[in-house]
Amino acid sequence: MTRSTLSMKLCGVEFKNPIIAASGTFGNSKEYHQFIDINRLGGVAVKGVTLEPRKGNPPPRIAETPSGILNSVGLQNPGADVFIKKELPLLQDYDTRILININGSTIEEYCKVAEKFQTQKIDFLELNISCPNVKKGGASFGADPDMVYKVTKAVRSVSAQPLIVKLTPNTADIRQTAKAAEAGGCDAISLINTIPGMAIDIRTRRPVLGSTAGGLSGPAIKPIALKLVWEVVRSVRVPVIGMGGITTWEDAVEFLLAGATCVGVGTGNLMDPLTCMHILDGLARYMKENDSHSITEWTGGLILEDNKEE
Repeated sequence: MTRSTLSMKLCGVEFKNPIIAASGTFGNSKEYHQFIDINRLGGVAVKGVTLEPRKGNPPPRIAETPSGILNSVGLQNPGADVFIKKELPLLQDYDTRILININGSTIEEYCKVAEKFQTQKIDFLELNISCPNVKKGGASFGADPDMVYKVTKAVRSVSAQPLIVKLTPNTADIRQTAKAAEAGGCDAISLINTIPGMAIDIRTRRPVLGSTAGGLSGPAIKPIALKLVWEVVRSVRVPVIGMGGITTWEDAVEFLLAGATCVGVGTGNLMDPLTCMHILDGLARYMKENDSHSITEWTGGLILEDNKEE
């Protein structure tokens, strides 16, 4: 199976395949280089970068749940300046697309972080307005279409790279926030981020997570994510990166059929560091078995009966 068979484009940028290591669980890539060949990935979305260093949330930060995990890591990171100096050069050594996930507490802060990367050798900015594990910014921006529009428009005006907006599922109608992001000038949309949840230790009668609640991810949320991706694809003209519970190549194909141009793998990397490699191998076999020339032939290929579409 040739490399070109799995290749595709996102916002005019060539990817060797549609598999992106999603922001958060993949760190900044150095945590995984001893397990996988990062050069095989279509792209890497780094853990969220903020203007100033952040310590993140108090431990415990992760709790297992049936078919998933709850996490409340928060936005622990060294800050944009240190990231650019110490972390980014390591990632630039790999032959993969670089997506910088940026976060802020205010629109002004989002813009300042974006400006830090204007002259850097990266491929995309991913505007994270969907993180449920921070007190300011995050999902509080992503739940309101008007705020989505404002922050997207502001960051678009200072971004030198294509801009992806990462949406939260925790809103009344994700189609409206997607349309707001598109109206604000985004080049692509990624979804979904985690769904709020919590766990209680019945022996201590205390929350399992140090910050009480967190975000649910993993296979448990895949049906929700798949439906929301399908809805957003049908509501906007910009490409969509689908994510949420993808752990197998079959999962990835489902999201492609629903209309996603690329797919992000998050919690699956924690479950098994080789998850992305297994997905790539599975996609290659699937293409061969179906005598398919290009992975793009499967994008949006969901077949619906006319009377079942709505």
